[in-house]
Amino acid sequence: MIRRIVHHEWRALASDATVWVVAAIFGIAIGYGVWNGARWVAFQTDALGSAATEEATRYEGLQAQVTALQQPGAKVSPFADPRSASNVGGRLGPRYAVLPPGPLAPLAIGQSDLLPYYFKVSTDARENIVATTEIENPNRLLAGRFDLAFVIIFLYPLLILALTYNMLSLEQEQGTLPLALSQPVSLVTLVSGKVLLRALLLLAVVVAFLAVALLVSRADLSAPGAVARVMLWFAVVASYGAFWFALAVAVASLGRNSTTNATILASAWLVLIVMTPSLFNMAATSFYPVPSRVEMVQAMREAQDEANKGGSQALARFYEDHPELATGDPAQAMNDFNVVRVAVNDDVERRVRPLVSRFEEQISKQQSVIDSLRFLSPAILMQGALNDIAGTGTDRHRDYLAQVDAYHREWRDYFVPKIFAKAQIADFESVPRFQYQEESTGEVAARVGRGVAGLFVPAVILAFWGLRRLRWFPVIG
Repeated sequence: MIRRIVHHEWRALASDATVWVVAAIFGIAIGYGVWNGARWVAFQTDALGSAATEEATRYEGLQAQVTALQQPGAKVSPFADPRSASNVGGRLGPRYAVLPPGPLAPLAIGQSDLLPYYFKVSTDARENIVATTEIENPNRLLAGRFDLAFVIIFLYPLLILALTYNMLSLEQEQGTLPLALSQPVSLVTLVSGKVLLRALLLLAVVVAFLAVALLVSRADLSAPGAVARVMLWFAVVASYGAFWFALAVAVASLGRNSTTNATILASAWLVLIVMTPSLFNMAATSFYPVPSRVEMVQAMREAQDEANKGGSQALARFYEDHPELATGDPAQAMNDFNVVRVAVNDDVERRVRPLVSRFEEQISKQQSVIDSLRFLSPAILMQGALNDIAGTGTDRHRDYLAQVDAYHREWRDYFVPKIFAKAQIADFESVPRFQYQEESTGEVAARVGRGVAGLFVPAVILAFWGLRRLRWFPVIG
């Protein structure tokens, strides 16, 4: 009987030109969203490629200078000597620590346009390195970018509600519902068939356009874990659709007219998708305000000035913390510019660390508030899950920053002893390189799985409640 209901519903929907127009518009929105995401990923890829080219060219130039200095009579200023550990570790030889786009990055821009995806690592203080980022148009950052995640989160529910708000009330108002139920079919079976067809139709549209989009955007499906991420993406979208279909069934079971159903469902969309995330964000920023970024930058500059003024004291403190580096004549070392610079950078980190820790702590608390409330908003759950799958969320970036910190420590551990020993760099190939270690698919799946559960469980509850209420549905309105 379900098959006959689905067949009948298909004929009814296929004859409605509005359905095809809406499906075409939805497909165009999906295509534009993926194209916009692919364009942003291409911009990131070009930027990282330019960084890699610049680094390679710079190191080739350093090697050429070293070769030239081996000629008899060749001279160079100590501040430009490419063999100096201080010059290479500081100004001349910094390497880039980059966060490459994930294989499905075109599907969700997420936080990737807000969070820096490369740093130029040197012996400078850590805060000086991470504070040097590109300047982006603030209006664009405030408005966000139109991508596939936006289409799925905002437009997909509207399409579902447009196809389901009157699936029972229309037949009731037209007087055809009693005729349909005069056949050997229950109201629950009738509703199930209607929902099944609409769900399959919309899912087919999403799958078809996504497949085309993945080909057009040249997503790297051969990358490790890429296919698993695609499967996770479908699971999340299916769970999200199930929630809105279940909500439509629950509202339909109330027995209201089509206008009332549309009003209730539109209000639910407005509250759950637009208002609730905004309120949660306001609450998080109000309870845990972040110190001004301008204040932090200003504090870093003041710390730099104070540390430069007290270079000798900073060096003495550095020797107290690292006595193994106190070699040679201490009096001479106190006047060594390169050695003092290392101590100054260490002192800058010490001075700025409390403010940076406060900044990071407030951001972490804001995120904790959102994480604890996200199950009250399907939009927040979806955005987090889609960002995780695309690799454009805060969790992946937090892991990247931890790797950058580890690389910065490795860089300083390599150069600082050479600076104090006044050793020269004989082989540029030995200079540490950054290699980003991607998160495991299991870690991503665990986070996404919680989002799927947060969508699927309420969908089951709503569907169960709505289908049970159908036994009291007024067949003759």
